Amino acid sequence: KKKTVSFSTMPNDRKINSTAACISFMLEGCELKKVRSNSRMYSRFFVLDADMRSVRWEPSKKDSEKAKIEIKSVKEVRVGKKTPVLRSNGLSDQFPDECAFSIIYGDNYESLDLVASSADVVSAWVMGLRYLVSYGKHTPEAPGTGHPSLRTSWISSVFDLADLQKSGRIPVSRAVQLIKALNPGMKTSTIELKFKELQKASERPGTDVACDLFVEAYCELCTRPEIFFLLVQFSSNKEYLGLKDLLMFLEVEQGMEGVTEEKCLEIVGKYEPSKEGREKGYLAIDGFTRYLLSADCSIFDPQHRKVCQDMAQPLSHYYISSAHSACLLEDNFWGRSDISGYISALGLGCRSIELVLWDGPEGEPVVYTSPSAASCVPFRAVVGLIDQHAFAASAYPLILCLVVRCSASQQRLAAQCLRKTLGEKLYLEPPNPAASYLPSPEQLKGRILIKGKKLPPGCEDSEGEVSDEEEGWELARRLGQEDREAPEGGGPRRVRLSRELSELVSLCQAVPFQDFESSRRGQRYWEMCSFSEVEAGRFANECPAELVSYNKRFLSRIYPSPMRIDASNMNPQDFWKCGCQMVAMNYQTPGLMMDLNAGWFRQNGACGYVLRPAIMREEVSYFSANAKDSLPGVPAQLLHLKVISGQNLPKPKGSGAKGEVVEPYVCAEIHGIPADCAEHRTKTALQSGDNPIFDESLEFQINLPELAVLRFVVLDDDYIGDEFIAQYTIPFECLQPGYRHVPLQSLAGEPLPHATLFVHVAITDRRGGGKGHRRGLAGRRGRRVREYTSTKATGIKAIDEVFRTATQPLREATDLRENVQNALVSFKELCGLTPAANMKQCILTVAAWLLHSDSAPSVTLNLAEQYPPMEAQGPIPDLLRKVLTAYETMIQTSRTLIESADAVYGKLIQAQQAG
Repeated sequence: KKKTVSFSTMPNDRKINSTAACISFMLEGCELKKVRSNSRMYSRFFVLDADMRSVRWEPSKKDSEKAKIEIKSVKEVRVGKKTPVLRSNGLSDQFPDECAFSIIYGDNYESLDLVASSADVVSAWVMGLRYLVSYGKHTPEAPGTGHPSLRTSWISSVFDLADLQKSGRIPVSRAVQLIKALNPGMKTSTIELKFKELQKASERPGTDVACDLFVEAYCELCTRPEIFFLLVQFSSNKEYLGLKDLLMFLEVEQGMEGVTEEKCLEIVGKYEPSKEGREKGYLAIDGFTRYLLSADCSIFDPQHRKVCQDMAQPLSHYYISSAHSACLLEDNFWGRSDISGYISALGLGCRSIELVLWDGPEGEPVVYTSPSAASCVPFRAVVGLIDQHAFAASAYPLILCLVVRCSASQQRLAAQCLRKTLGEKLYLEPPNPAASYLPSPEQLKGRILIKGKKLPPGCEDSEGEVSDEEEGWELARRLGQEDREAPEGGGPRRVRLSRELSELVSLCQAVPFQDFESSRRGQRYWEMCSFSEVEAGRFANECPAELVSYNKRFLSRIYPSPMRIDASNMNPQDFWKCGCQMVAMNYQTPGLMMDLNAGWFRQNGACGYVLRPAIMREEVSYFSANAKDSLPGVPAQLLHLKVISGQNLPKPKGSGAKGEVVEPYVCAEIHGIPADCAEHRTKTALQSGDNPIFDESLEFQINLPELAVLRFVVLDDDYIGDEFIAQYTIPFECLQPGYRHVPLQSLAGEPLPHATLFVHVAITDRRGGGKGHRRGLAGRRGRRVREYTSTKATGIKAIDEVFRTATQPLREATDLRENVQNALVSFKELCGLTPAANMKQCILTVAAWLLHSDSAPSVTLNLAEQYPPMEAQGPIPDLLRKVLTAYETMIQTSRTLIESADAVYGKLIQAQQAG
């Protein structure tokens, strides 16, 4: 019975799950558009000959012998726009990258450039051709014959274990459970439907299934074509990855360093399900899929799972995870005070908690943050809880922000309670007047700091008057206690403060903010100001550079505007970009802002402290958060993100009466300084079931990588009521390159079991990614105007003259760097790769061309030399000559850079020190 492969009708059946299926598809043939060097496109019917020795196309003006390419003459099959013809300007916008592919053939490396109707068709041709090219010399028998593969025998052995009666059949219900156990996350209904379909097709209805049917169902349900395609690319025999293949994949694609064959054997032992595979060191498709889905292959860099930043800098050099009224579980206005809010905030690594103290009914202070008098919690209970959980998730210092609204007598009780309960943990040492910065988180490990008001130095009494905090009054208004203490004629409110409470405050003394000039002159490093979101927002827009430089020495805390009665959150990035350390968030309110906060604080072992970018810490550095382009001294990076597919996506939670079908699309968002904020979306995957294929490339330029956060959001295009499916937020610095699965989370940040996105990540330090400046290749010949770093005039003649001497070395430095980058991109493009590729991939590609050719010249690479030359003996085809020249240019520009860098750097440092 002839097997057919259908693309258009039921993409969620995903029949392209084996090389055999690709080859049968090519034997039937299909229409592709052929692209000529003059950029015109012609539709032709392409088909693989029955003897599998050549590919032909018709109609053609040539005679039928000429309108074909022999498989044995094929050097390489490239996916995407990777040849000068496909890259040329006239075409690049007419079809997406993933619908194009090229066949490089013949001794002169000619290219046949083709465009297909969908990425699926491209995959089938490319996979089939790559298979035939590897096996040209010993073409496999008709697909499906011969000895059973590693995979089939493993699945059959699973079947045999389940076949308790040894009757050769098992009940459908058990078969469904087996597949579900082997592929968690797959819906039972999907598996049942597949068995019904196969039973009907083979005319074997009933409640039992035989082994061959079980194997077929498993292969159709559990083969992910996009992973199979990857396996075929790296496998030397197209069935599985040997240890050398796996090593190559890990080094070349995943960017792993120091991988050994022992490490690969360990991976095979851990993930390969078949005993035979484990013994022989083979990773077949199921083991490879398991490995790619595992934590060992996560998108989140495992180094960041533990504390990995320098923790010995002053406290003001870190962002500190901060909660606004943490004991609220619902919104501000109707919220119920419930102690569990504190536990969950501390469990998430929160390092700054706010407590508003009120007079309690039994003469003891209480904490409550909701207007109903019934929902108050004794202050003692809250402190007991903090004592228990303060350092459960992080050993670094916890800051308690006290806002006092109770009488002096109850303040004394509060102070006694804090001393008695927290004991040694309380940090009470007076600040060192000789120092100029706060101590570091490392020095304050395990300590609790109290932020609050202090009595003026001259006050000898047991209590005194201090100016009041702005914060916390919105609640008083609702409690009807607003009239007390309101001063006449405006001015700040005054409150009574007891000496006992005042003495608990050491390193975080709350003072009112006047202006930046007064702070620069008079503020001491242990004094800190709180700003309302509105006031801080005004500074961030009007004088961002002053705010950044203020935050180098002093802590600042930003609290939400009292207008947010629904406890919504401000965007923490608006204040982080100006260096504000403590942005108080309503932890109980999920959504984008809380995702950004939670994602951000994951990057340093979730310890609640993240070191701020160097540009915000250095004594002399000029940084304005609202810069529109790349920043001086910070190399911009380019993120190339390919969203390949989604797995087990749930339905939106609140979607109304609609069918089972989700029509998802993915939004990738970058949040950071304004110049970096951007969003791109994929197209919608229609009728794709729970496992949509997107196969789309997105690109972002990132000017301040240390402050950038990448957020994936999966949304439903065909929704009623609710479109949100899932999200995941990750700091840019934590991304791992290569093929990765993104573990999706719900709106509240809980993991969604088995729901993932499969993506490919590449990061280059190249601006524009080699798009607009393709020197030496087809396309525009004009060179891009170089942007040179200039110095900012201070207006003081002597200083400006010193810095002017740096102009020339700055130009030289830019030229050295740009020349190397241009040469690298030219070499990669000639090898048929993108600017995101690495050197190993380029060398492998050239090696593959030479291996697939009988008449190839011998090419040697002399690795004994410091600058390894690549030389060829014998007649050299044109393309290879170009590649060798580009390689030579790349080596020479690198050499010039390596040899001149120290001298140029020396001149720059000299100018800087003189300045």
